[in-house]
Amino acid sequence: MIKTKIAVVLSSGGLDSSTVLAMVADQGFAICSLSFDYGQRHVCELGAAEKVAAAAGVKRHLVTRVDLKPIGGSALTDDIAVPKTRSGSLMAEAIPVTYVPARNTIFLSYALAWAEVLGAWDIFIGVNAVDYSGYPDCRPEYILAFETMANLATKSAIEGKGRYRIHTPLIDLTKAEIILTGTALGVDYALTHSCYDPTPQGLACGDCDSCILRKNGFADAGVPDPTPYAPQ
Repeated sequence: MIKTKIAVVLSSGGLDSSTVLAMVADQGFAICSLSFDYGQRHVCELGAAEKVAAAAGVKRHLVTRVDLKPIGGSALTDDIAVPKTRSGSLMAEAIPVTYVPARNTIFLSYALAWAEVLGAWDIFIGVNAVDYSGYPDCRPEYILAFETMANLATKSAIEGKGRYRIHTPLIDLTKAEIILTGTALGVDYALTHSCYDPTPQGLACGDCDSCILRKNGFADAGVPDPTPYAPQ
């Protein structure tokens, strides 16, 4: 009898990670999804992550607390305004203030620790190097470096039981291509949340970088955008 392989999938409840969940499920993995309550201003994304996990039929969904708010340094965790109504060219000029210091390194480290406990060798993350907001920890060279580190720093890998792989299935896709991929796999994007600065009711602002990339992605894909936006 062939044992189903386990995959750890980082899940924010957003468009990209929800697409990754569907892709991983389609590959036949048993999924353990991992989300973080890290002091983010858009904490409502955790509710979306729970709904997406349930819809994807994951084996287990874990939400863990890693408080990055005391560290600050980001518009997502500190008293810094979230940039609004920026053009694509402006987004690409510099690393924005919505960058959270070392966030993906911290998240991947937790995912690696859980994978070692679960006996999983595959970790998936929805980073993207095409339609992204200039984050250094979304680049292919960063992912490769982390994978190398993972296989140097874990008991299971050193004992030769296997080799960890960090999968980035969206790395070279545009936002429109991501949406088309997820739509073909049955992802309900109405369950997802992408906004960096939602209203207290959880409505997307429509003007932050993440909202703009999301809106443009649906428009380019020719797919109706199900996002509940705040009145403009």
